[in-house]
Amino acid sequence: MKPDLSFRIYSTSASLPEDWDTISKNNIFLSVAYLSIIEKAAPENMDCLFIGLFRNDKLCGIALAQHIDLSKVNTFVEEKKSFCFKDYIFGLFTTYTLVVGNNMLTGQNAFLLTDEIPTSEALELIQKAIKELTLIYRKKGIRINMLAVKDFNAQELPDFKTAGFKGYYQFCTQPNMIFDIKPEWLSIDDYLSDLNTKYRTQYNRARKKAEGIEKRKLTAQDIKEQEQRIHDLYMTVARNASFNTFHLPEDHFTIFKQQLQDYFLFYGYFINDEIVGFSTLIRNGCDMDTYFLGYDDKVQKEKMLYLNMLYDMVSYAIKKQFKHVIFARSAMEIKSSVGARAEQVFGIIKHTNPIINLFMPRLFPYFDPKIDWKERNPFK
Repeated sequence: MKPDLSFRIYSTSASLPEDWDTISKNNIFLSVAYLSIIEKAAPENMDCLFIGLFRNDKLCGIALAQHIDLSKVNTFVEEKKSFCFKDYIFGLFTTYTLVVGNNMLTGQNAFLLTDEIPTSEALELIQKAIKELTLIYRKKGIRINMLAVKDFNAQELPDFKTAGFKGYYQFCTQPNMIFDIKPEWLSIDDYLSDLNTKYRTQYNRARKKAEGIEKRKLTAQDIKEQEQRIHDLYMTVARNASFNTFHLPEDHFTIFKQQLQDYFLFYGYFINDEIVGFSTLIRNGCDMDTYFLGYDDKVQKEKMLYLNMLYDMVSYAIKKQFKHVIFARSAMEIKSSVGARAEQVFGIIKHTNPIINLFMPRLFPYFDPKIDWKERNPFK
């Protein structure tokens, strides 16, 4: 007997099925707690929707979708001082984008399944849900331009073809940088002993440069009191990014700390009681995911602040015996210099206009920022 397959779309985390977290237990980024937070603390140009996948009326899969209005953010430059042709063309064709996955993270945080539903069946349901979501937005007067699913590994690509994702362009952008913690490392000294001389010297130099900086673990109240300054530091980094699809609201980190508590770590870096930088981490099972950070540009250059933040993250993860630090995309070379390896992640994308979609193999490489970097190997 053929199984009865169905999906349901939920517009709020409060309406999710009671057994949602029985599936999300291995990934905090699909948990009800996390999803409720990104509802409250989402960027202004982002809506979150949730998909339940059912087999014979039993919940067997969960997924996250995000609608992003790119007209509300300058994608390629933060402040336009002159006409930007690339931004203009990008805006014409991609204003309203629907992503299955989490555009605020790197990695497969799009969906989770139980063993009771084959991946191909689940993806067929997700494809139907995407069509339903485009109709929901069309009724609101919003015509979705772009459809995308992100991020997954090379082994998962055949599942999408089996499920009938036709007309999608497969892409691979910047890799996910992952730091693997060896079981025999019990302290930062064990890590340092495995570094070759050049990179031990880099570590010692960075630590010496950071003299005079005080690192503090901040509470929700501390973050609230520093909200404006923290947002300014975050925007310093965001403005330097080659590609932006959103900007976080000012109260984003306060809400995260209030709701996730000990699962969300916020570290401030101070000089003479003034915060000059911050880094954030999210505990996700045996992994430690790096989140957003910010810094004063001048202090970063003088004190090698960013590199010191990376070393602090490594040190914490070793001390707490996590298995991996997920450093995510961006700054690949400096992350590899502390020991992170590059893991390719893939996505698929499709324009809803069939004519424009024919040119996707040319358009996507044009808009995808190319970054040349050299992979480092700091270990003996």
